[in-house]
Amino acid sequence: MDNDTARPRRQFLTVRDVTKTFQIGADSVEALRRVNLTMDKGEFVCLIGASGCGKSTLLRIIAGFEQPSSGQVSVYEHPVTGPGSDRGMVFQDYALFPWMTVRENISFGPRQKGLPKERIRAITDEYLNMVGLANFSDRFPQQLSGGMKQRVAIARVLANECEVLLMDEPFGALDALTREKLQQELLEIWTRTRVTVIFVTHSVEEAVVLSDRVVVMTAGPGRIEADIPIELARPREVSAIDFNQVRRDITLRLTSHVASRSVALAA
Repeated sequence: MDNDTARPRRQFLTVRDVTKTFQIGADSVEALRRVNLTMDKGEFVCLIGASGCGKSTLLRIIAGFEQPSSGQVSVYEHPVTGPGSDRGMVFQDYALFPWMTVRENISFGPRQKGLPKERIRAITDEYLNMVGLANFSDRFPQQLSGGMKQRVAIARVLANECEVLLMDEPFGALDALTREKLQQELLEIWTRTRVTVIFVTHSVEEAVVLSDRVVVMTAGPGRIEADIPIELARPREVSAIDFNQVRRDITLRLTSHVASRSVALAA
């Protein structure tokens, strides 16, 4: 038997028994309880759940911005102990450096690594073109629309050569048309780069449009309620019968556990 076939495949990203408790004054608030999740390299996974279910907390733990109270996150079996260039995060509020141009924002990571100037320019040009902002490279963030700012934020993370792109409701503040356009552009970027994406959203439709899997989280403390593979061919048509069946199934899972929690709290 070939040795490569016999060798067990290493899991790319693993979240194992992650619990997170915050101390607020004299009270302890459990945000996450024994969360387990595995991802293969190159997967696109959406996290969805009610407000306060711990989606963003889980994302920040994977990014290394927060430490779990117990449990562990690993990338290729190496524990995540803090932020790293292998994991890049895109926020809803863009988090761009306002004093830097588009080009300077995108080239920030490569410059911090001390790469040669020619290499920095090549990387920056590649991602400027990928997000369609080559003609806006000398603009400052305040001169850009919301959608353009988010393109810069995505390009800045990718230019840092991350392996995992963590996205915390990145399109939540955008109008419907811009949001739909950026969803399609993100899918094109993902197809070209095959970066692993973990995308937090409140929108069931957005999750079904984008992802290979939708992970449904329960309302706090956050746990994995369901891990649903999306087996629809891309590109996906939101008006198609099979698309709407998947959307209904996920919506039912969400509303059922939110309703159960409301009844329990009222009891």
